[in-house]
Formats: sequence, C-alpha cells, structure tokens
Amino acid sequence: MKKSIHPFGLPAVLFAMAILISAAGFSFAGSPLTLTPKPGPEPRINGAKIFGVRPGSPFLFTIAATGDRPMTFAADNLPAGLRVDPATGQITGTLKDKGEYNVTVRAENAKGKAARAFKIVCGDTLALTPHMGWNSWYAWENHVTDKIMREAADAMAASGMMDHGYMYVNIDDCWAVRPDAKDPTLLGEPRDKKGKVNANPRFPDMKALTDYIHAKGLKAGIYTSPGPFTCAGHVGAFGYEKQDVERFVEWGFDFLKYDWCSYNGKAKDKSRAEFQKPYRLIGGILKAQPRDIVLNLCQYGMDNVWEWGREVGGNSWRTAGDLGGSFEEIGKALFRDGFDVYARNELHKYGGPGAWNDPDYLLLGYLSNWKGQTVPTPLTPNEQYAHVSLWSLVAAPLIFSGDIARLDDFTLGLLTNDEITNVD
Repeated sequence: MKKSIHPFGLPAVLFAMAILISAAGFSFAGSPLTLTPKPGPEPRINGAKIFGVRPGSPFLFTIAATGDRPMTFAADNLPAGLRVDPATGQITGTLKDKGEYNVTVRAENAKGKAARAFKIVCGDTLALTPHMGWNSWYAWENHVTDKIMREAADAMAASGMMDHGYMYVNIDDCWAVRPDAKDPTLLGEPRDKKGKVNANPRFPDMKALTDYIHAKGLKAGIYTSPGPFTCAGHVGAFGYEKQDVERFVEWGFDFLKYDWCSYNGKAKDKSRAEFQKPYRLIGGILKAQPRDIVLNLCQYGMDNVWEWGREVGGNSWRTAGDLGGSFEEIGKALFRDGFDVYARNELHKYGGPGAWNDPDYLLLGYLSNWKGQTVPTPLTPNEQYAHVSLWSLVAAPLIFSGDIARLDDFTLGLLTNDEITNVD
C-alpha cells in the first residue's frame, strides 16, 4: 500500500494529527484553555523509557514520577555499578561494559504503586530520546547569572516539570568574559595559565553551580562558539577547543550548545568541509572525555546540516534561524522556520535516536522582548498548542526558554501533557 504523503513532504498522518491536536486547544476570545489534567495523587511514571550512557562515564538519571509525596523509588535488575536512591529516584554510578540492560523502575506512595520498563544502553550513543529541559536565552539573554540558573533548577523541580521527564538546565551565551565590556561583572581574565576558559564574575563557581543542579537529579548545560567570540561578544573556543572541553568536564557539565557565530570569519569558504570542520573537531574531543556531554550544533541549518550532523558527532542540530530573533516575528518564524523547513526538506528522514532535528526552543510563557523586559509570548493560545504539538510530532528537542520561575497553569499544562511528550 502506497504511503500517503503531505504535499510538502510531511507524512499525511502526522500533518493531520497536528491539525487535530492544535484545534483541540481552540480558545474563545483568545482566552487560554488548559487541556492537561492535573496529576492524580497515585504514582505515575513518566519521561524517557530508554537512556544511553558511555562506559566509564558518570551516570545520572532521575525516575520521573507524579503523585503525592513522600514517594519511594526502586529499580529491579539494575546492572552492577548503578544504584537507586529510594527517596529521590536518582539512579547514579558508572557502568564498565557495553550492553543493554532491561530494568523495571518503581514508584510507591500512600495512594498506590507504579512500575514501568526502562532500558539502559551502555555504548557509544547518547541522546536516545530528544532532549527535554530549559535554556536561559529567550528569557534572560545577556542578564543571566548564577542565581538565575539555580532558581531555574529550583523551579524545574518545584513546578513538577522534572516529574514529566525534563532534565537539562542550560546556560546560554554571556557566562564567559567579554573583553570589551563596560560592566565590571563581565570582565576578568579570559583564561587561566593553561589556556582553559574562565567564567565572568556573575558565575563565581561553576563547579558549585553544576553540583547544585546535579543534587536535584537534573543535568547542566553550557554554551560557547567555535569562533573567537560568541554571538554576544564573549570569549569563544577558537584555538582552545580541547582546553575548553576539559574545563567543561572539570566543571561537570552534561550538555554543550556550540554556536557558529564568529566562526564565519575563520571558515575559508562555504564548502561542506568548512561547515563541518569546527563541529567535527569538537565532536572528536568530546568523545575522548571521561564524561558524557551531549552536543547541540547551532549553525542555523546551513548546508543542510541534517544530512551530516550525526556524522560529525552532533546529537542535535538547529534546522533554521533563531525562532525568537525578533519578538514581534515569533509567530511568523514558528511556521516558516519550524513547520515549513521540516516539511520541505523531509527532515523525518534524518532525525532519530542519538541525533535530532532542532527547530529551536519552546517560546512559551514570559520571554524577553529585547527591551529589558520579560513579557508574555506573542503567540496566541492556539499557536502555542500548535507549537508544542508539532515539535512533539517531529521528535524535536523540547527545550523551554521562557521564564521558568513564572509558570502559569496554561504554560505548565502545555509542557507537561504526557500524552504529547510521549509522542516526542
């Protein structure tokens, strides 16, 4: 039987599902209608059913479960080297040998019990499911601080987002030194005597920050550029790639967003080899580390990055420009750079376990208007339903980038509908 295809290349069944899901969120007079029911008091296990780790790397995975607290956790058939904290559900340790391990995770409270199959794959591939988490950029841009990142981790736990599988708390640009800054909180020695990058005074102790995030059962992400400077003019990694990765490992980061930015001035031409070069370099360095760091290629879809992103070590790759580059244009960019790019290029052929198409972040809740304020997203309630629905249907990373400390019920409902995130 011939498979039905949407005229722009998206399988018709997915396109129809997207229309139905977004239509289900129809709201009168622009008032948001929350469709996600509140979690019940009994335990329910959510989030990823499979997780990848490399041999010898620190293992951290928190069993995501909703339900009344206190709750106790267990895991049957954990391989040697791993243990579960019955109070937090955090599975930690290290695995020595490659292999697949079929585990049953359990949660119990006064209202009942829940169990679910969970597979651990120890091998060469990370990010077996799309990343879920939060990024600082579209809420805080160049105002990000250590305090903001800690509050984001607190909010991911307190709001219940982590009980639905969200795990990454990621710093974007502006944590490193900016040599030309007039603000003293952005100044300092860019690197130590060994050439390893330093943070600016807004981040006095990066290791303490990641320890704080990890203690909550979450993972920490960081950002830099393969060029000499980041998009916001802070110190980049060019010429110091190995030292900077080693620094990120020392600090305890689990995720790296690698943003093209000033590398334009270093690339010899627009050949595929030159587009691949900085990502192939960093991908090789990351694979040699004793810690797993998921790699996000942020280069805006240039040279059809989806055709080669996996090959150079990427676990995800941006497929188009910044969705929120202009606050007023977010709605237009949502369909142009999200849906249209995916359909026109049949991106479903390229994404899959270990490497994902990334159409940018979820621009919900309160966002920066690039005028020094955080204000409600310009997307209508229906556009927000379409945003989350399509991102889930195309298996995109679900990285929220609004103000996580100001979540209302509607936004939280969009982010924590387990039927939708399970599709993702």
